[in-house]
Amino acid sequence: MAELTDSGVLLRMAYRAMQNAGIDADAVLAELGLDASILDVPDLRTPHDGQEWFWQALEKVSDDPHVGLHLGKHMPVYKGQVLEYLFLSSPNFGEGLDRALSYQRLLSDAARAELFDEGDRVFLRQPFWGRRLAHLNECVMMGLIKFFRFVTDDAFEPLEIHFGHANQGELEEYQRAFGCPVKFDMPSVGVYFDAELLTLPSAHHEPELLRLHEQLASEQVARLEKQDLVAQVNRLIAELLESGHANLEEVAERLGIKARQLRTRLADAGTNFNQLVADYRCKLAKRLLAGTDESIDEIVYLTGFSEPSTFYRAFKRWVGMTPIEYRRMKAEEDAAEARRLAASAGRAADPDPG
Repeated sequence: MAELTDSGVLLRMAYRAMQNAGIDADAVLAELGLDASILDVPDLRTPHDGQEWFWQALEKVSDDPHVGLHLGKHMPVYKGQVLEYLFLSSPNFGEGLDRALSYQRLLSDAARAELFDEGDRVFLRQPFWGRRLAHLNECVMMGLIKFFRFVTDDAFEPLEIHFGHANQGELEEYQRAFGCPVKFDMPSVGVYFDAELLTLPSAHHEPELLRLHEQLASEQVARLEKQDLVAQVNRLIAELLESGHANLEEVAERLGIKARQLRTRLADAGTNFNQLVADYRCKLAKRLLAGTDESIDEIVYLTGFSEPSTFYRAFKRWVGMTPIEYRRMKAEEDAAEARRLAASAGRAADPDPG
């Protein structure tokens, strides 16, 4: 099973929302060991498991136990992405929604939204996100309604909101924020709206653009599937190296495909098995040399090499220095950083009265 990830656009929108709300966005990222430069990473995807840590950090920095609801009010409208273009270029809101649901993993691998017809109203349900992500559910629901209003020229109005978590504040505040009844401790997260909205025509419908947008969405999903394969192979490499050796045939067997198929699919993803093994060994060796006191002999074993001399040659080829030189360099860098922090703390504790 590939690791679930979220599109980087969610983090970028949250960052802007924090700025709009007067929250120290950089401090929130710092709590997570990140800085704002991550927002500039092309095709950024973040681990979905990190959502829980993000919202804990945001609640801590903002000192707001209802930060999900409050941040949602400051969320920018979701724009400039292929899902928006699918909505706008479709004949009507219902067809745009169907297409967006087909490609929802572009926004998040954890998205499992489904549409249920209940006669004169429909229910858009997201069964996946759990009770531990109450802030995320509330913020995303606010953002979803803003987006639906945007693509329908303000015709969209929610009839009823459901959340799986318990009520965390004043019910009246929730109902004012969403403009409709809000229910908690429900089996799923979702929103009811009038079924007539499904046939609402799009003023931006354009068949030729729609075909182009669907092609673009399909290409982006295919790219994610290639990344999934590489991530699965990397995890199996890590597991197999623990027992001594990782080879193409065994990884292919674990994936339930032929070695030839795996080789072809990795080539299609722009890499190959030997390169993935080398990259993993290099990263592991650097981490062990810089962050542990493991002996070189033990690192040779942990990285799957049979002889220290082979490891030394490979590491020199990867990094441009020997393992001992690399460990010494990282130790010197850490010592210099410690001295800098100590000096900075000293200045803060004893400011110049002049």
